[in-house]
Amino acid sequence: MDWSVISQSLPNFVAGFKLTLWLSFVGIGGAIIVGIISSLLQYFRVPVISRIITAYVELARNTPLLIQLFFLYYAFPVIGWKMSADTAGIIGLIFLGGAYMSEGFLGGFNGVSKSQIESGKALGMNKLQLARYVVFRQGLALSMPALAANVIFLIKETSIFSVIAIPELTNTALDLIGMYYRSNEYLFVLVVAYAIILIPLIIFFDWLERRVRYGTFGD
Repeated sequence: MDWSVISQSLPNFVAGFKLTLWLSFVGIGGAIIVGIISSLLQYFRVPVISRIITAYVELARNTPLLIQLFFLYYAFPVIGWKMSADTAGIIGLIFLGGAYMSEGFLGGFNGVSKSQIESGKALGMNKLQLARYVVFRQGLALSMPALAANVIFLIKETSIFSVIAIPELTNTALDLIGMYYRSNEYLFVLVVAYAIILIPLIIFFDWLERRVRYGTFGD
């Protein structure tokens, strides 16, 4: 292990680290928004739209992100829609992540006690009020484990962005290995970089899950 090689590569990895964080932040944020909207529409079984969402979820979850990125980046320009690699990566992450988030949130919403729903209806709440004050608040707490797992999963999926030449962490490591043949050093930095991102997130979500569970269920 040559530490001088590692120190010389740090500026490249810092740039890749920042780009990975940015793509993850935007992509996961978009996926959460898509997931919440999709899951609520499915939960309340909105005619036609709920069927379309079900089809979208099945399509996104049963096709690899790699294929989705190839389609966005290489196939869309054929029909006149050309996008940058970063844009394709973000759209791909939102498309895939939105489906997983939708399933996670839907599971939480379905876990809300029927008595809570009936109580809301007895108070005269319409569907929008039920979604806002009853289903969403309690269901979000129940879906916290799925949310945490999906966030971690999507951050790790950014490593696939290297196939469309986005200079994130994995692509940076592969480029440096291809140029200097120092696999041990560059892979070590790659592992450390992902650990710096993921370990604090795991600790945070573990704390958040316990706080939400305590606030909701009192144990």
